[in-house]
Amino acid sequence: MNSIDLSLYLVTDNSDDVEKFLKTIEDGIKGGVSVVQLREKTANTLDFYNLALRVKEITSKYNVHLIINDRIDIALAIDADGVHVGQSDMPCDVARKLIGKDKILGISASTIPEAQKAQKDGADYIGTGAVFPTTTKDDAPSVTKQELKEIVDSIDIPVVAIGGITIENASELIDTGISGLSVVSAIMSAKNPKKASQELLNIFNS
Repeated sequence: MNSIDLSLYLVTDNSDDVEKFLKTIEDGIKGGVSVVQLREKTANTLDFYNLALRVKEITSKYNVHLIINDRIDIALAIDADGVHVGQSDMPCDVARKLIGKDKILGISASTIPEAQKAQKDGADYIGTGAVFPTTTKDDAPSVTKQELKEIVDSIDIPVVAIGGITIENASELIDTGISGLSVVSAIMSAKNPKKASQELLNIFNS
């Protein structure tokens, strides 16, 4: 089990304006982001690789974990801290074999059986959602607060909640036993990403 501070887990969105994108990530980290997951669904391999290198410069500077979404080749190429895969991506046990035992492996799971299988197959943590309606990921299954609690209770590895989490609703999740809040728009689209991160972290730690 790789230890990782999941308390404020930032998942990136598209990076049309790369300099602004990188500054948003850095500002989020300054506000308390503890993990950055780089997600690029449309970039070609070279662009993703080059962007990942630049993001890694930032995460390394602040000693924050960098997780690559889905693309194990990119994660290995830049020596990221780990990868995160969904239920329709590389199987968890295969991903674990490819990245080795020392890298962090996160799995998306929205049911107890999915979460238990991920733990058995070598995941270090679970991402569960969508806990609130979200526009970031249209195909994300919805998970009620009660279901979230039950998933947390069914496994021994940490769970982060994801999906539509904002400064306004984050407090609703605090008593579920989760190990962190995972957000996209709440930081990536914030006018002040540093302040947004500080507020989210304060809510989670309250």
